[in-house]
Amino acid sequence: MKLELPNLSRYSWLLVLTALLCLAGLMNLYSISLLEGLGAFKKQLVWILAGFLTVAIISYLRPLTLKNHSITFYMFFLVLLGLIFVFGKTVSGSRSWFQIGPISAQPSEFIKIGVIMMLANYYATEVTAKENYNLVELLKPVALLLVPTAAVIAQPDMGTAITILLIGSSVILFLGISRNALLKIIIVVLISMVPTWHLLIKDYQKERIYSFMDTSTDPFGISYNSIQSQIAIGSGMGYGKGFSLGSQSNLNFLPAHHTDFAFSVISEEWGFRGAVFILLLYFSIILFILNTATSLEDRFSMIACFGIAAMFFWHAVINIAMITGLLPIIGTPLFFISYGGSSTLTAFIGIGIVLCLRKK
Repeated sequence: MKLELPNLSRYSWLLVLTALLCLAGLMNLYSISLLEGLGAFKKQLVWILAGFLTVAIISYLRPLTLKNHSITFYMFFLVLLGLIFVFGKTVSGSRSWFQIGPISAQPSEFIKIGVIMMLANYYATEVTAKENYNLVELLKPVALLLVPTAAVIAQPDMGTAITILLIGSSVILFLGISRNALLKIIIVVLISMVPTWHLLIKDYQKERIYSFMDTSTDPFGISYNSIQSQIAIGSGMGYGKGFSLGSQSNLNFLPAHHTDFAFSVISEEWGFRGAVFILLLYFSIILFILNTATSLEDRFSMIACFGIAAMFFWHAVINIAMITGLLPIIGTPLFFISYGGSSTLTAFIGIGIVLCLRKK
């Protein structure tokens, strides 16, 4: 296999933006860890270094290599999802993790990349490019999306399943659906909402939805996280309380402050200006990836880049909406800011794919 040396000047901005987000995430985690010990900070630093190494490896590959092995990626991560039911470890009621010594891995994060690559391969090789696809032509891509989504729901991990569904649906909608097909899909979704609510949604998930609609129903129970997150964000005001001076996080009022609610800590310590800075970094990364997608003539590369942009977009939107009380708490991390090896590596793999495809 011939390796093509990347021209760093063509995509150095994406590396700079990624590094800035990682630095912000590490600073935030260090601030949180000062009173709890630096174990999580050190682990995240290792994951980030491993992530940049992953980016370097993927970016040196030929774009055709990614295309030719996209089905392999999808099937490999799908098999891992299946094995989780046999060898998986249960965390917070969800059987979503492999535990290998001190290392934990969550295959449901990596399947997002598999879905993106598989959909890009299907639309680039198996169907003719056109503006609107009919229902028959949508059967296979919808099936490719629903199989891993169903496996993740069965773990159960509804938050990750929703994210996978949104990413895949964004790609399918981006490539076009006929009005007739779209209407039929909407009807099927509406009809399935009642059985889904009764058969698939767990009681604790229903309670989260109820508390989202009225946080006063259980302020010291299911609504506690959301209320404390909004207090932390609001108390930061314009300029924040300062590095490691956030009362909600340092006094442990805010649970999961190093994972799902990491952005709440940033808002409390650095205020509105800090929150806007992080959002601008995300916005810039998404714009860079979308610009890459529009500049590529190869259909597979264009679709894959759009899927990666959709992945970053939905993770940011869901996490920010979740911690500000605009959505129920569903456990979606914020890439590079939230602590977690699997989500961090997934984001880095996405960055590496964009850099690889940008060489075309």
